[in-house]
Amino acid sequence: MPLAPGTRLGSYEVVSGIGAGGMGEVYRAHDTVLNRDVALKLVHPDVCHQPDSLTRLRREARALAALNHPNVATLHELAEFGGSCGLVMELVSGETLADLVRRGRLPIAEVLRLAVQIAAALEAAHERGVTHRDLKPANIKITDEGVVKVLDFGLAKAEAIDEHGAAASTLVTLEGAVIGTAPYMSPEQARGAPVDRRTDIWAFGCVLFEMLTGRLAFDGNTRSDIVAGILEKEPDWASLPADTPGGLRRVLRRCLEKDQRRRFRDIADIRLELEDIATADRASDPGRAPAAIPSPSRNAAWLRRTGLVAADVLIGALAGLP
Repeated sequence: MPLAPGTRLGSYEVVSGIGAGGMGEVYRAHDTVLNRDVALKLVHPDVCHQPDSLTRLRREARALAALNHPNVATLHELAEFGGSCGLVMELVSGETLADLVRRGRLPIAEVLRLAVQIAAALEAAHERGVTHRDLKPANIKITDEGVVKVLDFGLAKAEAIDEHGAAASTLVTLEGAVIGTAPYMSPEQARGAPVDRRTDIWAFGCVLFEMLTGRLAFDGNTRSDIVAGILEKEPDWASLPADTPGGLRRVLRRCLEKDQRRRFRDIADIRLELEDIATADRASDPGRAPAAIPSPSRNAAWLRRTGLVAADVLIGALAGLP
């Protein structure tokens, strides 16, 4: 039963409902200690009441809390309230990407700008050994400042090794279980086979296709129809806009390779490709607004280059003085 506004859970006071996710119900709540609003995801009781599941949840929550990246919604803590527990997350304002694509396809420059940031978020997660496993437009928010925030790592899988040397399993799912959202599941995910970071790359390709076309890469009247399409059919490549750059088409096809061995293996390679495509796209239309926000890893180098250029210009100007 949904919690009523005003319900207290430890130091958190429920303000309103936000929705439901793969792990439970999500609420806007007020942190009465730090005086801030947060997103509180109450985890299904089965997880909190089973010692093994709760141990995995704690371990993997620590992995997610370590994801300190501007394009990832921050996990503040795993809070335990007597017989229940919840993930306390950064509350992100703005529209979801699902809201944007519902109104139609996005311009190429905007697709590239957003895609670079989504890829940067996944790159940060993968570097920490975390696979999202449920990337979709509804789990991607665009703030009022135009910054991407990837949300809901609730189905994430941490590839960490526990204290006994055993590979950590998933947060709340059993081995072989089919999890995720049907239109964005990779072929191996749809089969219930083991997954790795390449399943995120497939989902990224589905999101990229949807931004470009305004439609799902794989659709159907039922979940079974969608899964059959994922396993047996190709997206409607003809629906891509005529002005889609050739490089972007190649990236998209490599993301949506059904054979994992032929798919991109590293999201960082995709981010670099997209940044190059965005640069070439701007060069072909100098009047267009920048399509990509510099990634944090490049900011320092960018500032150094900018400073050196500015210094050269100043030196040159001084040399020309009488």
